[in-house]
Amino acid sequence: MNPGIDRLQPYPFEKLTALKAGLQPPADLPSINLSIGEPAHAAPGFVQEEIMTHLHGLCQYPATRGGEALRRAIAEWLQRRYRLPREAINGDRNVLPVNGTREALFAFAQCIVDRDPEGLVVMPNPFYQIYEGAAVLAGAQPWYWNTTADNGWLPDIGAVPDDVWRRCRLVYLCSPGNPTGAVMELAQLQELIGLAERYDFVIAADECYAEIYLDEDAPPCGILEAAAAMGLADFRRCMAFHSLSKRSNLPGLRSGFVAGDPALIAAFLRYRTYHGCAMPPFTQAASIAAWNDEDHVRENRALYRAKFAAVLDVLNPAIAVDRPAAGFYLWLPTPGDDADFARELHARKNVSVLPGSFLSREAHGINPGSGRVRIALVAEIGECLAAARRIRDFVDGP
Repeated sequence: MNPGIDRLQPYPFEKLTALKAGLQPPADLPSINLSIGEPAHAAPGFVQEEIMTHLHGLCQYPATRGGEALRRAIAEWLQRRYRLPREAINGDRNVLPVNGTREALFAFAQCIVDRDPEGLVVMPNPFYQIYEGAAVLAGAQPWYWNTTADNGWLPDIGAVPDDVWRRCRLVYLCSPGNPTGAVMELAQLQELIGLAERYDFVIAADECYAEIYLDEDAPPCGILEAAAAMGLADFRRCMAFHSLSKRSNLPGLRSGFVAGDPALIAAFLRYRTYHGCAMPPFTQAASIAAWNDEDHVRENRALYRAKFAAVLDVLNPAIAVDRPAAGFYLWLPTPGDDADFARELHARKNVSVLPGSFLSREAHGINPGSGRVRIALVAEIGECLAAARRIRDFVDGP
């Protein structure tokens, strides 16, 4: 058996289930679950119509690289969204559809990492646990890049020792960040790209929250945008991961893409041909429709803005919590231990949130998720407001 299996830690939601075991919340308070980042807004009706219209595709084996129409739609979306030159991004050369970015973020490490036991995979801390599992099962060691309030919840590039960069094979980025909503600026991304050139590592930029931002006039920049702006027309060593789950409220569709360095795309396509993970034709048709429409995405952002404003209006008099630049999470400070806070909040108010320490590891002398809980504002606004009032009562109560 792969020895890395024994090194995999329980997933955060397994820990949360264990934390709440045996508790009996008040029966008169309906359960409100804000622990998981599962979008609950309505899926676009026109996407559902595309699925039903293309069910005849069930009788076909899909190609691993996806259809030309889907790859072209993705390339054109990237050109619009990140102001990339038309000649820079090509659906045949730079794009690979995937069945959700969770699967792709994991598989990418298995393809890229060379299984040197001294090799490192650098990842933000707190982090999406897929990064850690991918590193371990690829035969590398995770290196946890602490993000804290002191550095604006962003990776501090200058804090990484040269020896780490020398041993680095792959860097996972997450901007906008999960769980913090922090956004890396263009200059920071370009500094990291320069280090990738110098030390010969690959950047996997998880940009799954990039379409949920609170300032309509300031969309987060992306790794391909940063590379193009510094003259790297081939996006060398850079790969961007995107998904329809958050952008279009389609987590069950399992549709996303990887885009960037054509040499890495070719290698990942070869890997995935053996992996056996082609996207069904009806999913491709639905995805084309979703990537080609921005109206539903703007409406989605407006819903999240309204929820943040309403919830923070309730919470801020009692708890100083910042509105994030992007994403749909609140990174709430707790008056004491974050796991105790989450457990007692569930026991007394029947609201589920995720302890920040479950999303991070002890590294360099601290656990940067300690003393915080992640609150996913994914439910409809009335339920989010009800949860906010219960959290306020919990904090203010005896």
